[in-house]
Amino acid sequence: MTAVNERLAPPGGTVATPNTVPAWHSTYARRLAVTDFVSVVLAVGLAQWLRFGGLPGTASTYADLNYLLVSIAVASLWMLALSINNARSPRIVGSGAEEYRRVLMATLAVFGGVAIISMLFKLEIARGYLMIALPTGITLLILSRWVARRMVIRARQKHGRCITRVLAVGSAPAVRDLTKSLAREEWSEYMVVGACIPGRASGSELDVPGVRKIPTFGDESNVVGAVTATGSHAVAVTATEHFDGRAFRDLSWELEKLNVDLLVAPGVVDVAGPRLQMRPVSGLPLIHVEKPQYHGAKRFQKRLFDLAFASMVLLCGLPVLLLIAVAIKMTSRGPIFYRQERIGMDGLPFEMIKFRTMVDGADRMLDDLMDRNESEGGVLFKMRSDPRVTPVGRILRKYSLDEIPQFINVLKRDMSVVGPRPPLANEVKSYDDHARKRLLVRPGITGLWQVSGRSDLSWEDSVRLDLFYVENWSMVSDLLIALKTVKAVLGHSGAY
Repeated sequence: MTAVNERLAPPGGTVATPNTVPAWHSTYARRLAVTDFVSVVLAVGLAQWLRFGGLPGTASTYADLNYLLVSIAVASLWMLALSINNARSPRIVGSGAEEYRRVLMATLAVFGGVAIISMLFKLEIARGYLMIALPTGITLLILSRWVARRMVIRARQKHGRCITRVLAVGSAPAVRDLTKSLAREEWSEYMVVGACIPGRASGSELDVPGVRKIPTFGDESNVVGAVTATGSHAVAVTATEHFDGRAFRDLSWELEKLNVDLLVAPGVVDVAGPRLQMRPVSGLPLIHVEKPQYHGAKRFQKRLFDLAFASMVLLCGLPVLLLIAVAIKMTSRGPIFYRQERIGMDGLPFEMIKFRTMVDGADRMLDDLMDRNESEGGVLFKMRSDPRVTPVGRILRKYSLDEIPQFINVLKRDMSVVGPRPPLANEVKSYDDHARKRLLVRPGITGLWQVSGRSDLSWEDSVRLDLFYVENWSMVSDLLIALKTVKAVLGHSGAY
């Protein structure tokens, strides 16, 4: 709570001046500029050294071309492209894929341009030079972004720094939802430090369950004063009936004088950026939300990925599977595999296969342990020290090795590599219409629930993550989740 209070208090314990952007923005951009410069220079320098100066017997066949000038030109264009693509913008810090995408697009633009110019003007630029500089530069730039991102996240989690203070404007329920959404991830950049709510007197507080109490500063007519009082760097306008288009325009002009950002929270939750498109109609900006895609080419791509990935894992992991089977058979009585009915796509049941990690007949012992259920919400059964788990089973669960046979379910089209958690039949009976949307796609061996806490998640968070995946799934997200799963399994966080 101390860290939270420090983050809430204006710098120096006094009222912050709102006409300055957060200091960490400029510091972050400067440091990234330095690491970008070092990465680019190392990439072109290494390419020139290996191709023309560092390997014995490789005399240059391009005597008429000065590769030092070429390297300087490529490095300059590279740095310029990174700036044009806003690859150092603090607005994308912590966004992950977007940070790396901008670096990749800027780099490909430079090398694509060099290739086109070389072809048009018949410049004999060595392909080996470009083939060394391109992957080296991308690797160094992405690595530097990853390190910088981890440093910023650590500063937010441990010290409460690198935070953008936000004043929320809107109705009480909308402000609560916005505050809870921003506080859901403790490494989030934005933190609500005050609110202007219609009909609420200045000096009161808005209680946000599970987060904290937010001080209020009257209604929407007092936004500028509230910005000054809280030292906010941004104003987030969310749902309110008392804030029309003209008032919104006037507010934007007032905040522009203070150099304070204006954010709009349209109330569209759990919808990924690629599904949102701005469509100006008669001078009115409309947000168009694309429909989720479950059919056609995307489904074919997903199935092809499932077949290739599952086949590779089962083939390469065959020796490990045999060793696990022998260990289970020699240490406890009962079958090697545990088969359980789960509910798949469209509510159809299937038999999920796992390595047995509990004593034989563990299902019959469940009723005696229900009073020790540690799951929030009570729909799932979770227990950190479950007496039914065997010694070998604890190791298998710790590293998720018990789930490898589920790739057989993938080949049988019962499951997918990435998807919502496969539910039990009694869980589905308790689903409301909201949670039932999880059944629109095949359940997965891994998913957002796997890389976001696994057994540590509450029932509400588990449903929210599964629904977000169902609404926004894509091949890129599947690949990212698969990569993050490796990290989650090796760290064995939330596994028990």
